[in-house]
Amino acid sequence: MNSIKSNLINIEKRINDSCKTSDRSNDEVKLIAVTKTVDIDAVNEAIECGVTDVGENKPQELARKYEVIGDRVKWHLIGSLQTNKVKYIIDKVYMIHSIDRLSLCDEIQKRAQSIDKQINCLIQVNISKEESKHGILEEDAIDFIKNISNNYPNIKVKGLMTMAPNTDDKNLIKSVFKGLKDLANKIDNENINSVSMEALSMGMSNDFEIAIEEGATFVRVGTSIFGQRNYNKK
Repeated sequence: MNSIKSNLINIEKRINDSCKTSDRSNDEVKLIAVTKTVDIDAVNEAIECGVTDVGENKPQELARKYEVIGDRVKWHLIGSLQTNKVKYIIDKVYMIHSIDRLSLCDEIQKRAQSIDKQINCLIQVNISKEESKHGILEEDAIDFIKNISNNYPNIKVKGLMTMAPNTDDKNLIKSVFKGLKDLANKIDNENINSVSMEALSMGMSNDFEIAIEEGATFVRVGTSIFGQRNYNKK
């Protein structure tokens, strides 16, 4: 079985190769190590091997690991976020990747304002329009972001996030990632106050190379670092 260190070396090489293929600097792409169900010892091992950004799907799991690991890394909440779970991560998280409704914005704004903190957020967009996926629809994104800009001063929109369909059809995956990049460009052209499109969070273990070629700045990789995960673990 490959070690975390050798897995990370391999992934960094693949990221660099993908950047070279798409004529991008590898400084433009940041690896987020996804630690869902991964124990703290393994997370610490990845950090010792150079990981600087960690992604968690569940707020309480992020909070639990933060209590041990602290600010040694930047913490990203990448999973769907329930409003009643915002309190667990608001003072710990570097970025929330899954903003998709105003009720969530209400709670983040309230909690962030109470601790005088501005929260970096990405808008999750359901480019593929799959019913099983979270995220706002592409056609609603500009109005949604303008609303945030006008009414939620402690939320700083830094870009977009999406998930590609679970398929072997590389052309379909590519079209989803290209769709997010095109939407980001469209939003950028709107010059919305306090909104930037500097970050595109897209691509996971099975498709991050395609995502990089289509403009990803964050790739969220778990299985290729830590191996197959036991989803029955808490």
